[in-house]
Amino acid sequence: MRQLPVPGRDTVYVWLGRTAGDQRELTRRLLRRAGGALLGRSGTEIGVRRAPGGRPEVYAGDGRTLPVSVSHVDGLVVVAARAGGTVGVDVERRRPLPAAPLGDRWYDPGEAAWLRARDEAGRDLDFLRLWTAKEAVGKALGTGLRDGGLRRRMPVPGGPGDLLRPVPACPGVRVGHPPAGDGLVLAVAVAGAAGEVDVVLA
Repeated sequence: MRQLPVPGRDTVYVWLGRTAGDQRELTRRLLRRAGGALLGRSGTEIGVRRAPGGRPEVYAGDGRTLPVSVSHVDGLVVVAARAGGTVGVDVERRRPLPAAPLGDRWYDPGEAAWLRARDEAGRDLDFLRLWTAKEAVGKALGTGLRDGGLRRRMPVPGGPGDLLRPVPACPGVRVGHPPAGDGLVLAVAVAGAAGEVDVVLA
């Protein structure tokens, strides 16, 4: 993960915020921050609204819009934005769970078998990496988990290659897990990627 974007590179920016109060207000602030960073020009008004279908949308007063995605869990809000195309983000807190039985129930048989073969001590993390990847990809595609999204194959978490790796059978879609710390599992996905995509925690 690069600390600064490389000019001419496709880049996803991710903002994390914590609150003990109103998550909606924190979400609006983070979305405006994303708009200011990627759409802002001197004197440009940045707004937040709901797009058709209910997705949040960040817009500039001059008519430009910014693809964004939002996820939240227990007082934590994550916003991802990408000037170069659609983006999806999902976050979960790491916690004990019956990973193998849940994988057998929800995931593609190959993923469920991979999960069962993993070391039991890290199986909950592997389950959540697959889950967040599926959620993030569904958001980037605009379909969520409908139409078999839970059974959509993901690249093996933590495997070799770029941070965001191609999703099997989904041309131009990439997904990965940037480090988020604090027992969090964070997934970022993009659709319409022509090559490597940088991820910057802003």
